[in-house]
Amino acid sequence: MNKNDATENRSKGWYFDPAKPRFQDYPTLLANEEGLPGLESSLNDIGEYQRRLWANREKALLFIVQGPDTSGKDSLIRTLATYADPAGFHAWSFGRPEGAEKRHDFLWRVTPLLPGFGEMVAFNRSHHEAVIAERVWPLHAPNSYNWENRYRSIRNFERYLIEEGTTVVKVWLNLSEDEHRRRLLMRLDKPRKRWKFDESDIDGWEKRREYEAYAEEAIAATHTDEAPWLIVPGDRKPQARAIVAGILADTLKTMAPAYPKERSDVLEKYRRLLAENGVA
Repeated sequence: MNKNDATENRSKGWYFDPAKPRFQDYPTLLANEEGLPGLESSLNDIGEYQRRLWANREKALLFIVQGPDTSGKDSLIRTLATYADPAGFHAWSFGRPEGAEKRHDFLWRVTPLLPGFGEMVAFNRSHHEAVIAERVWPLHAPNSYNWENRYRSIRNFERYLIEEGTTVVKVWLNLSEDEHRRRLLMRLDKPRKRWKFDESDIDGWEKRREYEAYAEEAIAATHTDEAPWLIVPGDRKPQARAIVAGILADTLKTMAPAYPKERSDVLEKYRRLLAENGVA
């Protein structure tokens, strides 16, 4: 991630600190919202600077959002999508690998969905699930995995993307156990949310601490200067959206501060052509 002064000022409280590897070391709720980026302003900036990114077609932005069930990943991406230009914005969600995905290396399924130059792509869960969820619910025999190799592969993969022109922004939505429980209960009480439940949700809740422990280890192992993790308070969705939108807005401003420079000779030729054809 390119870290100019503006990005540092807005996101410095969320950068993962290797000396504090536990999620409990980071807030899940902000008691004081003073200095919090304005959501509407940041979303407008995302819309504007994402269009500039698309116009320049020189760089790409990969936004990865991870977190437990109910942490607000879907609604966060929906909020971003309402302001983004669909020509250059795409979002992909990753569940448990199935079919061909299980027969390939764990990076195989995400590679075709990476952003092209000019694009901003959001991953709702990602290749990082292969070192978090797959440790809780292995796809193959548990002793067939080498987690250190996967950590190294992720670091090398993201470093390669960055060297080739893709900025990688990685966010973990930090949800407290009490809020997680409250949101699951709320889903039970809302008919339009109940479809999301199946038996795996029960198992997921029962293994919450195990999942969290593996996530803490994975984040510590895949946090780099080039692609740092940001631990964002997730107990209040408006706070989380404002923080993430501010980070992305500042990142896009750094990546594409201006539209491509116009060519005056082409513009003048176009004006003459239109004038000759009777267009005022």
